[in-house]
Amino acid sequence: MSAVWPYVTPGIPDQLFEQLPGIPMSQREVRLLLLGYLRLLPDAILWDIGAGTGTIAIEAGLLCPAGKVVAVERDEEVASLIQTNCDRFGVTNVEIVVGNAPECFDQLPYAPTCVLIEGGRSLKELLSEAWVRLQSEGHIVVTASNFEALYAISETFASLHVRNVEVAQPTVNRLETRGNRQILKSVDPIFILSGDKLG
Repeated sequence: MSAVWPYVTPGIPDQLFEQLPGIPMSQREVRLLLLGYLRLLPDAILWDIGAGTGTIAIEAGLLCPAGKVVAVERDEEVASLIQTNCDRFGVTNVEIVVGNAPECFDQLPYAPTCVLIEGGRSLKELLSEAWVRLQSEGHIVVTASNFEALYAISETFASLHVRNVEVAQPTVNRLETRGNRQILKSVDPIFILSGDKLG
């Protein structure tokens, strides 16, 4: 348990994570949804592809102390940021791999029971290569921030015969103070797609 976040519930406030300018971070409300869609078991093996700041990897590591999380990030400086955040929260079950996905998949430890892909250049290839390595009865969650990505994911899910597909496009607003007024500001919308590998 971390002194920074001593709670058993997920939902670490964004400002508690170390950040770098321009590096994407799953905001707390979206992170909570993604963790729910991942359906992690206590001994889950999660591949977090394009881990960014490491928020999902860290929250999953805290939720599943008997599990393993592999955080894949192509940029060494960003990978170092993930390690800083792991140290900050006392998370020891996250392995950080610096590499380009999907080329680095053969070097990743453990066959995953869950895969999270938050964007990427070649979504179809990423999905297909992750799917091959996903354990039977495993679960995959993918995010899309535009219709082109949504279409690519939907098409790939169909060709891979992903089962129990769920799609959500949540709307999240946060209270912000601007001058002497408080307003609700919308968090950038995303699509969340998930499904199972059966048999």
